[in-house]
Amino acid sequence: MNVLFIPKVCKYAKYLIRILYEKGYFGFEQSAQKYVDALFFDIETNLSTKRHKPAPVYFDKFGKGMKYASFKKSRHTT
Repeated sequence: MNVLFIPKVCKYAKYLIRILYEKGYFGFEQSAQKYVDALFFDIETNLSTKRHKPAPVYFDKFGKGMKYASFKKSRHTT
């Protein structure tokens, strides 16, 4: 499976790194960068093996019949 990220997602990833560091979730910006990189790697390599669930009706504005998958990164985050 080939996973493509639109530019808006890549831009958000950079924003996420800053948020994670500034809010104190990570003590070093480099640690937040590694976390986000690992998340993207997990999506790219494991999306095809994840169980997909129907997306809530709220997401119909993006397309009908959408599905989602969860990626557990730690005991506290998914």
